[in-house]
Amino acid sequence: MAEFIRKAVTEDLSRIAEIHVFNYRLNFYPIFRDDEYYFSELQVPDVMEQYEAVLDSIYVYDDGVVKGFIQIEGTYIARLFVEPVLQNRSVGSVLLEYAVREYHADHLWALQKNERAIRFYERHGFRVSGETKPEEGTTELLLLMRREN
Repeated sequence: MAEFIRKAVTEDLSRIAEIHVFNYRLNFYPIFRDDEYYFSELQVPDVMEQYEAVLDSIYVYDDGVVKGFIQIEGTYIARLFVEPVLQNRSVGSVLLEYAVREYHADHLWALQKNERAIRFYERHGFRVSGETKPEEGTTELLLLMRREN
């Protein structure tokens, strides 16, 4: 399934941003409950601009339709999102395994309250390191997760 992974191109930006926005609303809105941010500020065109600046670090899962993406910065996984209605179909696993295999990805930050994501990363060999930092502008914590190679 790694054959479905390719470097993102400009034409992917709207789909990448759409996946990002839907995931943020579904997974993070219940934690932060910030209507202004999630339903006013968080819009696809703005997110497209953010990703355009880092397009070189993004890879998409595309089997005819872009179903997910990963942003890799060196060995750091900055983002990993799968279209919410297509989760639990190995798309995220394929993207994560690609990052580990091809880029020796070995660390990421996960929101402490995002237990589902933490369990996903643990199934792929990542462990909570004990290091934390605040999520910018909130009282929530991020957990550093590391993978032993």
